[in-house]
Amino acid sequence: MDTAAITAYIELNPQVRFGKPVVKGTRTTVAEVLEMLANDMSAADIQEEFPAIGPAQVRACLLYAAYKESVVLLAA
Repeated sequence: MDTAAITAYIELNPQVRFGKPVVKGTRTTVAEVLEMLANDMSAADIQEEFPAIGPAQVRACLLYAAYKESVVLLAA
C-alpha cells in the first residue's frame, strides 16, 4: 500500500467538510471522488470538471478507500 501517495494528496482537517477526508487544496471529499468513479466518470472526466483533481489525486482517493477497507477487515 502506497501510503505516501495518500498523505501527499488526501487530508483530514476539522475545519474543512467536518473533518471528512478531502483532496488537498479542495473541498472535494474522497467519497465524492469515489461516487464520480462509480458513476462511470473517468479520471480525465473528473479533471475536466474539477481541474485541481488530476489522476494522481484520483488514485490517492482509491488508495485511501482501499487502505480504510483493509484496516476495517483486519480489525474485524
